[in-house]
Amino acid sequence: MPIPAIGAISAVTADPGVSATSATSGTGGASFGNALTGAVDDLQQLQGTSDKLAIQAVTGNLDDIHDATIASTRAQVTLELVAGVRNKAVDAFNEIMRMQA
Repeated sequence: MPIPAIGAISAVTADPGVSATSATSGTGGASFGNALTGAVDDLQQLQGTSDKLAIQAVTGNLDDIHDATIASTRAQVTLELVAGVRNKAVDAFNEIMRMQA
């Protein structure tokens, strides 16, 4: 079973075509927000799949336990990534709020 890439997270990577001035014009913030929204949606889908496979494993309806283990691990890693990005964003916001005008 091939493991598909996490699509919503790939949108968070830096775009070499975006300059510093266009990133502050508002479009960069909107695309970052859209990327985070997509990441959370992807996380919810991964957790739903993990929960479904875990229930199938407990009830004995799952043929391969590896599918449940892989789905659970993918959901856990994605959750850690989204939480890390959120923590960095909160730290950046707090640092900006501490700056003197």
